[in-house]
Amino acid sequence: QEAQAAKTRKKMKNRIQFGFVLVYSLVSYFYPCSAFYLPGLAPVSFCEDGKGAEDCQIQLYVNRLDSVESVLPYEYDMFDFCKDAKEIRPSENLGQVLFGERIESSPYKFKFKDDIKCKTVCKKTYSKKTQGDAAKLDFLKMGMQLNYQHHWIIDNMPVTWCYDVEDGGQKYCNPGFPIGCLVTIDGRAKDACVINAEFNKKYTFYVFNHVDIKITYHSGASEGWKGARLVGATLEPKSIKHADENSVNCDGGNPMEIPGDFDKDVSVVYTYSVTFEENNQIKWASRWDYILVSMPHTNIQWFSIMNSLVIVLFLSGMVAMIMLRTLHKDIARYNQVDQEDAQEESGWKQVHGDVFRPPRKGMLLSVFLGQGTQIFIMTFITLFLACLGFLSPANRGALMTCAVVLWVLLGTPAGYVSARLYKTFGGEKWKTNVLLTALLCPGIVFADFFLMNLILWVEGSSAAIPFGTLVAILALWFGISVPLTFIGAYFGFKKHAIEQPVRTNQIPRQIPEQSFFTKPIPGIIMGGILPFGCIFIQLFFILNSIWSHQMYYMFGFLFLVFIILLITCSEATILLCYFHLCAEDYHWWWRSFLTSGFTAVYLFIYAYYPLLWLHNDYGPHLLPLYSCHILICLKLDEIRTSTGNETRMFKASLGQI
Repeated sequence: QEAQAAKTRKKMKNRIQFGFVLVYSLVSYFYPCSAFYLPGLAPVSFCEDGKGAEDCQIQLYVNRLDSVESVLPYEYDMFDFCKDAKEIRPSENLGQVLFGERIESSPYKFKFKDDIKCKTVCKKTYSKKTQGDAAKLDFLKMGMQLNYQHHWIIDNMPVTWCYDVEDGGQKYCNPGFPIGCLVTIDGRAKDACVINAEFNKKYTFYVFNHVDIKITYHSGASEGWKGARLVGATLEPKSIKHADENSVNCDGGNPMEIPGDFDKDVSVVYTYSVTFEENNQIKWASRWDYILVSMPHTNIQWFSIMNSLVIVLFLSGMVAMIMLRTLHKDIARYNQVDQEDAQEESGWKQVHGDVFRPPRKGMLLSVFLGQGTQIFIMTFITLFLACLGFLSPANRGALMTCAVVLWVLLGTPAGYVSARLYKTFGGEKWKTNVLLTALLCPGIVFADFFLMNLILWVEGSSAAIPFGTLVAILALWFGISVPLTFIGAYFGFKKHAIEQPVRTNQIPRQIPEQSFFTKPIPGIIMGGILPFGCIFIQLFFILNSIWSHQMYYMFGFLFLVFIILLITCSEATILLCYFHLCAEDYHWWWRSFLTSGFTAVYLFIYAYYPLLWLHNDYGPHLLPLYSCHILICLKLDEIRTSTGNETRMFKASLGQI
């Protein structure tokens, strides 16, 4: 009977599974499926003029100009280039504005499959007698001396300059190209001047006044859809001296020279050529690949991951040895001894009546932990969405916009965690706690950000945030984030305080003399070394992306390193706090916060490495601006890396007791 019943149940289970599959198949067949494109990522079809309803005019946009030798980007209009008669500025999201992007239309006009041969854009003349012309020319020379780069955009795709590099004949595609270059007084060719042997006059600037643009497209004629989609846009900058703007020749000639000493009038004629090439092998969805493949960082990234995993395995082994061997033996021996021997206990067992004593400055610690929770959740969700492809480089400014919006909306967890911990510490000034949680850390970051913005505004940089954007940020902060923090704090104070497993002694236990390595400062300094060792290679690529203006797209690697960083910080903090407790030092609250938080100090020191790239004449007076950037990162990273460890250490202490 039991066998028959089991057989019947198996048949019923198979029938139910078959029914689910059948219903799912029918619904999938009859219900129309739909999909959507992310904003800014939908393909645009182009066609020849007069042959369809698709777009024929291809708009070339120009973005800000920047340099690896200076931290100041400038708008296209700051330089005396040719300007569009009917300038159009597309709408920019919050992330683009915060990153200093300033996109506008260009005077380079062309239509799909309409080749152009050496067309004049405009002529710029600089007279020695005019003071304004001298200032414009000096600014242009400064841009060439510091190797400022153009950034052009066609169909939401960067126009790249592809050239061969020395290592193995590999081609590198740069999403920007230089204004020009300089041959120094001693005859040394700088930057792009090495590409042409004719750039050889001492103390002479060579401006790239001509570009050969090649646009690659994928035709839909053989695939059943009309028009064509652009899958590539490259150019080659050239320096050509045109004798007459009405009869230009772009097939060669002498380079366009600008003497270092402005002793005669200078005229620069800007020209361009456009060619179209069909390539149906490249799909629209993979049109960014030729740019990303030319950045050979994947092998180094895997080396970074393996390096981090080795550190994690080492720390995990240490933690497992302590938890499974040392603690197990201690607890077993403690349970087996008689009452007289139990009074001779030593190590961490002696501080069980003081380990949950509220820390000094508990208000400040709870505020930092609340803000850290907010930043931690924001970072996790942002990286997760980036891994899914929602925040790709094609969706400009999406990463920063997502981070800011998430931070604003996550005020409730910050208020809840801060209030709950402050109540556990026995605090009673709940109003002060809520106000500090909502205003302290964001206020420090905003003050630093505002100071940095003043410096950028004085320097005339495009990275200076407009006043309206500052008002919008303040409105998001005080209008959304602060009220949500109050709501979270209300529920946090309404909850009961976290119950501790043992009673805290009335009289604090005296802490014995500590060795050098168990003192707070040496322990904190040592605690940040291993987590920093897990991330410093990844950190190099992030800093390179920020200051060298390279595209960062390997969010999968970054998310994995982020998880490894959390594990490493937690394990390093548990290890060091266990050693401190064994030394009968029960002041572990702030120590666990600062042990992993000191990783941010190493980040702060390492982040000054890009200062070596700055030009000697322009780097020193921009040191305060650079420091403001790094201080913001320091504050956010210290709070974020320390937050999760405080919770883990609290649980670890419960386990030890």
